Amino acid sequence: MTDSSDDEAGGESADVDGPTTTEGGRRDVVVPMRLYKTVTVFSTLIAVAGVVFGFVLLDAATIRLSLLRRLLIGLLGALGVTPPSTVLSAVLAVAGLVSITVGAGVYVLGTRFRARGMGNPQEDADESSDNG
Repeated sequence: MTDSSDDEAGGESADVDGPTTTEGGRRDVVVPMRLYKTVTVFSTLIAVAGVVFGFVLLDAATIRLSLLRRLLIGLLGALGVTPPSTVLSAVLAVAGLVSITVGAGVYVLGTRFRARGMGNPQEDADESSDNG
């Protein structure tokens, strides 16, 4: 890759973006700044929503007076289905844990992206410790 003034000004260059491997074996994907911002915003939004929804589901699984649990039981009752309380708790707990796991996974994948010109934070820390 070449270092051009277009990169510093935020313009596009002829460089091909793609995955790079850091010293720790972590693979980062270098993308244009606009895509980096989009990925960061939406991956964080999806991750937070997934984790919060997961905890709401866990709450519904453990607290018998939960609004979500009552709503779900009412909806199933309207359909003519009455699941045992333990089965409903287990399904809600598993769904909550899955939602939290998916949210965490989305966040981890979102952190793999970086924009052109962004250094590796570990490399920056090593350089500053050598100077001090």
